[in-house]
Amino acid sequence: MANFGELVLVIGDLHMPQRAADIPAKFKKMLVPNKMQHVLCTGNLTTRESHDMLRNLAPNVHVVRGDFDDQQNLPEQKTVMIGAFKIGLLHGHQVVPWGSLSALAMKARALDCDILISGHTHESAVTRKDGIWYINPGSVTGAYSPTGGGDVPSFILLAVQGEKVVCYCYKYNEAKDSVEVSKTEFSKGE
Repeated sequence: MANFGELVLVIGDLHMPQRAADIPAKFKKMLVPNKMQHVLCTGNLTTRESHDMLRNLAPNVHVVRGDFDDQQNLPEQKTVMIGAFKIGLLHGHQVVPWGSLSALAMKARALDCDILISGHTHESAVTRKDGIWYINPGSVTGAYSPTGGGDVPSFILLAVQGEKVVCYCYKYNEAKDSVEVSKTEFSKGE
């Protein structure tokens, strides 16, 4: 069996049941308990049931509060160490303009992280700028977003192998009822 390292599910902006009924069935088949070691969630779970579903997927679950989350005990932001990487996690509504790499770079410097994970725009993206990786998992449900994003359900899976990360971006193509996968690899200090 291949050693993928530590598997990290990066997910967010579920907005169930307010903006989306459910996670696509093809994704649900992939998101099975105990395959991943970590879940990093950018928030907007909106219900306790969604939070419980994430806790059933992996032993280490980190969730930050989105602008539609009522759970006051969730932090606005946090950092976690996985492998050799310090990962910053926030929803993204705190960063103006939303999704701006320049604005996100200020947050990444403040958190002193190698990878910054944020959501809110509902658009998946993996971008590198000035030695920092910026990851947005999009919306796993494809929930409507007033910013114009979110019609394509998506999530990210990171395989952290010490000082290397293999990043898989999964997007659901509703017209073809298929999952499309793209892959990016990067190493610490690149």
